Amino acid sequence: GMTKKNGYIFTNKEHPQRGIMSTVLGIVSAVSIILALYFTFQNGGVAQPRYGVATLMAVILAVAGLVLGILSRMEPDKYYLFSYLGLVINILVLTGAGFILFAGAYGI
Repeated sequence: GMTKKNGYIFTNKEHPQRGIMSTVLGIVSAVSIILALYFTFQNGGVAQPRYGVATLMAVILAVAGLVLGILSRMEPDKYYLFSYLGLVINILVLTGAGFILFAGAYGI
């Protein structure tokens, strides 16, 4: 909120830690998935089990990032840039991972 101090109004708004963490987790999980895909293509489309594990870890990080993004968005009087950025990145990662896992399951 706003606080009045010596006749000046200042805001104590800040970026929520959870929003920043959400964005960081989103970026880390996105990079993991992109690398797993890249190495799978380099390998002639054969996914090593470790890329599956990397994708699964990315999904777990993205879910955590999504939860943090939602929690940070619920904090009052904050800047929500990182909350929204985190939400968007993590949703994209989860969507991408869903396609990868779906494609893997059905051999598309």
